[in-house]
Amino acid sequence: MRDVREWRTSLVRFVKRHRDPVVVQTLRSAVAATVAYVIALRLSPEPAPLTAPLTALLVVQVTLYATLTNGIRRVNAVVAGVLVAIAFSLLVGLTWWSLALLILASLAVGRLVRVDEYVPEVAISAMLVLGVTTVGDTAWARVVETLIGAVVGLGCNLLLAPPVWVEEAGESIEGLARRVRRLMLRMGEEAAGRTPVEHATQRLYEARQLDHDIIDVDAALRQAEDSLRLNPRVREGLLHRVVLRTGLDTLEICTVVLRVLARTFTDLAKERDPEPLFPAETGSVVERLLSEVADAVVSFAVLVTSDVSKSAESAEARLAAELRQAAATRDKLALLLLEEVQRDARTWQLYGAVLTEVNRTLDELDTEHRSRRLLEELDRVSQEQRERMPRLTRLQEALHDSELPRVPDALRRNRPGTGRRSR
Repeated sequence: MRDVREWRTSLVRFVKRHRDPVVVQTLRSAVAATVAYVIALRLSPEPAPLTAPLTALLVVQVTLYATLTNGIRRVNAVVAGVLVAIAFSLLVGLTWWSLALLILASLAVGRLVRVDEYVPEVAISAMLVLGVTTVGDTAWARVVETLIGAVVGLGCNLLLAPPVWVEEAGESIEGLARRVRRLMLRMGEEAAGRTPVEHATQRLYEARQLDHDIIDVDAALRQAEDSLRLNPRVREGLLHRVVLRTGLDTLEICTVVLRVLARTFTDLAKERDPEPLFPAETGSVVERLLSEVADAVVSFAVLVTSDVSKSAESAEARLAAELRQAAATRDKLALLLLEEVQRDARTWQLYGAVLTEVNRTLDELDTEHRSRRLLEELDRVSQEQRERMPRLTRLQEALHDSELPRVPDALRRNRPGTGRRSR
């Protein structure tokens, strides 16, 4: 009985592990390359037609959208390289100087046919074909193998639906929000006591480092956006893409404001050294306010990455409550800072900047502001897609699987969803 339970546990772990997008992509690539090689063995005159599995391996990208675009470019690159090699073999043959000219011509042709990252593939194909004796047979075989690999790669993505990378993008967005929260909490703790200029400067450097984190999150989000395009497993992909993108835009604005706030704290530390940034009571309120804003940032990230209705509703309710509490604490801080300025007006500009930056963050996280932003972005992107591809848009709408969604009630209630669980 124990062996059965252990076997069942191992099976569950195996299934969960193989549902991971990285594992799924690895298995799909291996299947595509193997199938392409088997087919090429029957159709290509070459004894070892490795171009076919190589092409399939490169064509089967992480998303169907990337597979289509990369497959077309790679086929163009290989065909262009073969044609250049045939032309050189008829004119000059293979010598050291003709090889140099071949490489230059192939790279130039690759730029002309716009194969983007596959420009070196034009030269590689040309050199491989020119380096053999039976140029005609080898050229034909290489073209056939390339077509086989491209077709098999596309077929694998149509039959074996590519993974959707939305969850990974959601985790990246939440991770960014939690890093922002940790930095806010440290700044709040230091604001409640005496903050040396060195500590305030260090927090400013940490705030600037968040720019690099945004770049990483943006890369994960782009991958998720591509995985939603043309994916048969996803409906309303445009809605999901816009929700994630606008969510990241809001967090990026919050990081910019946090960097400005860290700069203000640094200036305060220089101005008031060796005194604390704020009087004791005011510093305690600043610490509480930054803690509440930090929690709201994380709740906002959870909201934009939630799909299940209950999770989205709880995330929205938590965010609204945290924003109300933060607004009340901000009002209390404003009164304390006003009293402090009336006693000593030397730092009134810096104190006013603290309130301004907190207000900007609260405005960006406001649910009504986010609803307007989402609706405007959906309208803009939908209109652009209709103008760019009118026939495809009409076809999609006729098949009622259009990626141009009607604005759902959940969105109007500030509950957009993208496939993540609540915090």
